[in-house]
Amino acid sequence: MSGVTIYGVGAVGFMMVMYALESKGRAFVALFALGCVLSSVYGFLSGAWPFGVVELIWTFVALRRWQTTS
Repeated sequence: MSGVTIYGVGAVGFMMVMYALESKGRAFVALFALGCVLSSVYGFLSGAWPFGVVELIWTFVALRRWQTTS
């Protein structure tokens, strides 16, 4: 397994766990946004730029949700 693959597994795993915990509080929404950024970086590093772009879009969606939640 390459270093990029290991990073990707960690980034996507972190993102999924934060998504599952979003209902626990606003901080988890922000952490989900961070996970989206990490996953986007993985997409670009691995050469899967469409994945990187989609994850970047999800980052902005999550940040907007974080802004509007109390």
